[in-house]
Amino acid sequence: MEFFADLHLHSRYSRGCSKNIDLESLAYWGKIKGLDIIGTGDFTHPLWLKELKGKLKDNGSGLFKLKDKKNDACFMLSSEISSIFSRAGSVKRIHYIVFMPDFESVEKLNKKLSFFAKLSSDGRPITGIDVKNCLEMVLEINEYAILIPAHIWTPWFSLFGSMSGFDSIKEAFGELTNKVYAVETGLSSDPEMNWRLSQLDNFQIVSFSDAHSTYPHRIGREATIFELQEPSYLNILKALKKPNSKNQIKSTIEFYPEEGRYHYDGHRVCGTSFSPQESKKNNYLCPVCGKKTTIGVLTRVEKLADRNKKFIPSNRPPFKKLVPLAEIIAKTLKTQPTTKKVMTIYMKLIKKFESEFNILLNDINLQSADIPLEVICGIEKAKRGDLFIKPGFDGEYGVVNISVKPEEYLSEKAIKMRLF
Repeated sequence: MEFFADLHLHSRYSRGCSKNIDLESLAYWGKIKGLDIIGTGDFTHPLWLKELKGKLKDNGSGLFKLKDKKNDACFMLSSEISSIFSRAGSVKRIHYIVFMPDFESVEKLNKKLSFFAKLSSDGRPITGIDVKNCLEMVLEINEYAILIPAHIWTPWFSLFGSMSGFDSIKEAFGELTNKVYAVETGLSSDPEMNWRLSQLDNFQIVSFSDAHSTYPHRIGREATIFELQEPSYLNILKALKKPNSKNQIKSTIEFYPEEGRYHYDGHRVCGTSFSPQESKKNNYLCPVCGKKTTIGVLTRVEKLADRNKKFIPSNRPPFKKLVPLAEIIAKTLKTQPTTKKVMTIYMKLIKKFESEFNILLNDINLQSADIPLEVICGIEKAKRGDLFIKPGFDGEYGVVNISVKPEEYLSEKAIKMRLF
């Protein structure tokens, strides 16, 4: 059976996150999105952990459900951790997601982490622990624990980050490398970009949203589709560690990497951005102010890759790039995805077709929905990939343009399809 999972999210206790995030809203919007399994995020924060323990119950599989709900998504205990440490005279800043199968293990980990970080200050705690030592600590607490390096290409806080990362996963984890089973693409890269590194051949490639709110254009904007014998913590572990026909990753749902905040090199203050080729010509300096640019994901991949852009492995799950539905509607109507106008149309579509993933991934009759013709045209164009994206850089999201002309949705053919 297929299960859609978004296992990297945050609570209202993480910095820069919506104060409206709670378990009920995660379950509600997760269901609307089409998610079956959702990461709790932030189990290291004492107040969020108290809420998790008070509202969730183990369904006997290492996954959890809200105590007063029967049909909402399952939750998986998760938390992103930030390690800032020195290795061989170089400062490293690495983010990673830790998963645990039970609250007892979570509490043991939190007790150890409390010696290195003030857990109540941020849902994503900052520690001075070497990432390798943290992996060792996690596995000592529970042999079934999972550690996944997060958004592995983000310049400032990731495994391969241009500003503070490593050049290889083995360099980071040493003899414990075989205890890392997967890496997360992040919004600014997709699996195809990661396939170019042969050093990642033995690691599963997963994608999650890293959502800081429950807005539908944030939650589930990236997700991993698991094929599982049944939904359980151990079966997810099997799909990551030793995949087989019963438990495996079937595919991933990807943000267009160009839309990610660090795809290109650039300097946000000056509004300058560059492809890897242009950046090299500029000696990686901003031509406006002369300062160093932030080296983006695409340039970093080019530096570490040992395969060409066209390389396609024979044993990797496929992936599908999507623009979130609320964003498609907003771009078509030239407004913002959180406006009442957009959300009214969005909820009409959900009521008609059950979930966003059903709308974007399957062949459905959008003409039967009571929504504007130009929105139908915009959704169909986005599903075909008929769009333009100005790449993101230095913390700025890329800009999606879905051009819908009146003649495309007011044609005689379009009107007939609408009527009949």
